[in-house]
Amino acid sequence: MKPDTLQGILPFAHAVEAGSFTLAGQRLGVTTSAVGKSIAQLERRLGVRLLNRSTRSLSLTSDGETYYKACAAALTEIDAAQALLAAHRQVPSGKLRVDLPLAFGRRCVAPVLFELISRHSQLAVEVGFNDRRVNLIEEGVDLAVRIGGLGDSTGLVARRLFVQRSTLCATPGYLERHGRPANIEELTQHAAIVYGRDGSMSPWRLRHPNGSVVEINPPARIVLGHGEPLLDAVLAGLGIAYLPTWAIADHLRRGEIALVWPQYFIENQPVHALWPKTRTPTPKVRVVVDALVERFAAPPWERL
Repeated sequence: MKPDTLQGILPFAHAVEAGSFTLAGQRLGVTTSAVGKSIAQLERRLGVRLLNRSTRSLSLTSDGETYYKACAAALTEIDAAQALLAAHRQVPSGKLRVDLPLAFGRRCVAPVLFELISRHSQLAVEVGFNDRRVNLIEEGVDLAVRIGGLGDSTGLVARRLFVQRSTLCATPGYLERHGRPANIEELTQHAAIVYGRDGSMSPWRLRHPNGSVVEINPPARIVLGHGEPLLDAVLAGLGIAYLPTWAIADHLRRGEIALVWPQYFIENQPVHALWPKTRTPTPKVRVVVDALVERFAAPPWERL
């Protein structure tokens, strides 16, 4: 591309949109004759006539119409890029309403928010913790983190943070007392601690020795509707549970929990950040999303 390739494009685009050289000059802060000369030079350089001129009006030629559409699209992209850069220069400020899953939000997301609050004095957060899928737009939530499928995300932007991995675990004491199941079939002989709510229990997705992934619904001895009590029941030595690595990593390192089958982890749930769709995210949303992406790119709980 030659240095003068872009000369004349702005006067041309403004002349088309304003309908006259005079109005285009006023928008650009130059004279009417300067607009006319710039467009004439553009036409000579391109070797085509872009505008039909009369004393009262301007109209696009067929070549001019094609060229204007391309120029308008390019200028829109440039505007968007400049808006994005401007957003990055702005300071995160104001109240940010965030909705997080109960256990994961408290353990893994809240510490990131606390670090951001300490660094950005003008940022305030209001955080809700629940496993209900809020409607961000209707309930005025700026940002949410969701585990699992996105479902209906109309009007939202989603950014994947990582994919959750889960596995079977129990205390070493439980496995010493009851033995370690040799295969999926032997799981039915053990006490299963299962996540469930409203009469529905979450299945376990396990890897079969042949490499395939199977989904089972173990006969549950204990059904709990919250991840933290589920972990507490495991730590109490009451049975085997299917838990994500982010929930058990610290206990594994301390030897309080053991993996039933150390070689098998299943990537079973994507984790996303979501926010209402806008041209560019506000600085307060952007800074949180960027921090979450950075933190979960190599999450500490995966270094087992």
